[in-house]
Amino acid sequence: MSGLALRAVDLSKRFGNLSALEGITFTLAPGEVIGLVGRRGSGKSTLLHLLSGIHASSTGKIYVDNQRVNFTGPYQAQRLSIHLVHQEPRLVKRLDVIHNIFLGQEIGWPFGGGLPDWNRMTRRAATVLEEFDLPVGLLWEKAENLPDEQRQIVAIARVLCQPARLLLLDDPLAALSFERQRRLLDRIRGLAGQGAGVIVTGDNLKHLFAITDRILVLYEGRLVADRRTADSTPREIVEMIVGAASQEQVTPIIWALESYHAAQQQAEELRHTQATLRESLEAQDSLNRQLVERLRDQVEALDQLNVALQAAHRRLLTEREQERKHLARELHDQVIQDLLSFNYQLEEAENAEPTTERQKELAAIRSGIRQVVSELRQLCGDLRPPTIDSHGLEAAIRSHAQEWADRNGIALTLEIDPHLGRLPEAIELSVFRIVQEGLNNVRKHAAAKQVHLCVRRTPTASLLVQLTDDGKGLTQPLDLVALSARKHFGLLSISERVALLGGAMQIGSAPGGGVVLQVDIPSPSPSV
Repeated sequence: MSGLALRAVDLSKRFGNLSALEGITFTLAPGEVIGLVGRRGSGKSTLLHLLSGIHASSTGKIYVDNQRVNFTGPYQAQRLSIHLVHQEPRLVKRLDVIHNIFLGQEIGWPFGGGLPDWNRMTRRAATVLEEFDLPVGLLWEKAENLPDEQRQIVAIARVLCQPARLLLLDDPLAALSFERQRRLLDRIRGLAGQGAGVIVTGDNLKHLFAITDRILVLYEGRLVADRRTADSTPREIVEMIVGAASQEQVTPIIWALESYHAAQQQAEELRHTQATLRESLEAQDSLNRQLVERLRDQVEALDQLNVALQAAHRRLLTEREQERKHLARELHDQVIQDLLSFNYQLEEAENAEPTTERQKELAAIRSGIRQVVSELRQLCGDLRPPTIDSHGLEAAIRSHAQEWADRNGIALTLEIDPHLGRLPEAIELSVFRIVQEGLNNVRKHAAAKQVHLCVRRTPTASLLVQLTDDGKGLTQPLDLVALSARKHFGLLSISERVALLGGAMQIGSAPGGGVVLQVDIPSPSPSV
């Protein structure tokens, strides 16, 4: 089946008073692959929904093969062989995979009066599953039992099992493993080679630059660029995505892109070394070559294990924070309130007790209860600072720093970026725990009289946390392995959190004595 020519003219979409798209005009030729990029909320999914008939445009026109179309539903688009893979797979949970793939688009017997030919459908679906290295037996598994990656592959198979003239892919690669991402990219190239048009969204510019002919950039619902991929660079595209080009406005996306270029250069050097090694191995026996292959497989397995361990560690930290939050809430809402109730009852008993001696005993008990309540409140704050949920990271750090300085009798100066803003919960909690562990480490080991804490943003879109004390300093270079052996877990905990956030940690001597702990974490722009 040949591809179709698509033309969108002045497309706009409004939801009530909200304008999701405004004046979108572009063309797509048969066999052309277009990448659609933009920040979250820029209108990428909305545009694909208009082209697939899920939503009707508020204004504008859509032409297919120079004929204007007015889609009032997705089935009209599907009759023109326009198929959409949603960002979140839309499957019927209680149906098995084979029924989900062909639901509403069953293949009938050639002479069977419209009866479905399940043998043909099974063979076609099995071919697609095998292409993505999935067992054929998965066809009879219910969709609700599948993990996210397999659900996404089923959604992709639903489209690949049908003749497609225009394929709309809404961020299909995010849920797939590296190898399956590569196979889908190869399939997209193959479909384009057969004349099908493809529009694909995604955040990975490396993928898009590898398969697209053009890239469309959306910014706040408007089309700000229609570039030939060969004439563009990833940095130019990223700058248009975020709407900024000055160095002071560099975002974490550009920060990551620059890091990627550095890593790419290192990868090229490694590939060159590997090529040289291969040339030398040509003169060696097969045993040496097998050894190198085994070492490579072991390195890849270790890399996969490391990724899995990091994911498990992130999940463990998240679950631990949720447990702390739940425990702090129970202590505050139940235990502390019960103690305050008992204290009130003792106060009434004290007022009703005629003897002075008994009143003194009751007063002593009440004083003890107040002390326990104070300690429990301190424990609740350590478990989950209440200010971080209500007022954000800045307020939580200020409150904790003041309380820490008062409790330990150590002078503390605080410098916090006034434009810090609200950050994702995981980052706010991790940064707070880093500050908390750093101050505890100073209290236990530094013998300091004065501490300076700085939390600010940097021009390279990272978050800098710097803790400086005037204590006894470092007598020798820091060895995290030795700290672990001595059960000195404060700095180890900080280094683990920093690593999981993709940041960097440095520990050195402060001018005039003491220690400087510096943490640099890539951070998204603050929310308003």
